Amino acid sequence: MAFKSLLTIVSLVATLTGTNAALTRRVTCPDGKNTATNAACCQLFAVRQDLQQNLFHGGLCTAEAHESLRLTFHDGIAISPALEAQGKFGGGGADGSISIFPEIETAFHPNIGLDEIVALQRPIQARHNLSHADFLHFAGALAASNCAGAPQLSAFVGRKDATQPAPDGLVPEPFHTPDQIFDRLADASEGEFDPILTVWLLTAHTVAAANDVDPTKSGLPFDSTPEIWDTQFFVETQLRGTLFPGKGGNQGEVESPLAGEIRLQSDHTIARDPRTACEWQSFVDNQPKAQAMFQFVFQVLSTLGQNQDDLVDCTEVVPIPAPPQGRTHLPAGMTMNDIEQACAETPFPTLPIDPGPRTAVAPVVPPPKVNL
Repeated sequence: MAFKSLLTIVSLVATLTGTNAALTRRVTCPDGKNTATNAACCQLFAVRQDLQQNLFHGGLCTAEAHESLRLTFHDGIAISPALEAQGKFGGGGADGSISIFPEIETAFHPNIGLDEIVALQRPIQARHNLSHADFLHFAGALAASNCAGAPQLSAFVGRKDATQPAPDGLVPEPFHTPDQIFDRLADASEGEFDPILTVWLLTAHTVAAANDVDPTKSGLPFDSTPEIWDTQFFVETQLRGTLFPGKGGNQGEVESPLAGEIRLQSDHTIARDPRTACEWQSFVDNQPKAQAMFQFVFQVLSTLGQNQDDLVDCTEVVPIPAPPQGRTHLPAGMTMNDIEQACAETPFPTLPIDPGPRTAVAPVVPPPKVNL
């Protein structure tokens, strides 16, 4: 795959950058407590403290953290070179438009429910001299750092803020087909996201929950460990679905294997699509891959529409997350016979079975309602 060589280069650059950073003279920040390799990064220390204390409950992997990470995708993916080629405005990508024009963009169908996290972030952003775009994507990277097992995600400053809202129809929906999703991501990234990289991007669902797919239920997680960045999502999406956590019959939802867990139609179909099934399975019990591949695609996503050469890398301000807890397993009450294996090339990994009664998943408490 062409991206293997690219990833090797990215890894090498990261290593050399880290080595050079150690040799570079650091600047003392105005607060007198912190240092940085670039003075432009100093402002992020105060933003980090504010977010951790006043949004992320002291640094926890809560619903506010989940939604902040989700917000980065809905902002960044809203760009379309194909529309630009037709002479239409195609959106600015990672430009903070969903936060600058929330009354417009959070009303788009795939963005329903994001008004809550946008409203919670707004007063914090206003307290700091940081652009909407830089704040939104830094908040997402910081949010992930609160989830044990997550990679250290990149943080850049210097993005240009949006001057107009993104057009509707650019964010994939859970009821879209794999072809629709693959085509949308390929357009947004000018071909950088192929079907395989779409799987990498969906690693974020390991710490995600749905609030609006089923209107009768809120905070329905996609796997049984939504507070941990692990590979349970890739296991449980391949388990045979048998029930709905709510009333069922909702657009974009299919049966899930566990009480209290929701399964998106798009996750279900991509996990079983012949173009992506083996890549999906390759993440099972492969924590290093789940970290490295998402780290790569997040950097691409969070700089779409921006010239990365004009940005300052401030990743050093993002804390290194705690190591993962536990290990990948089959939920209690399940066996290998419950796996719907779609990859014909490689046997499904043998996993331990969690002891005890059949697993049921508790909801994630959604963020409080706040008016925009």
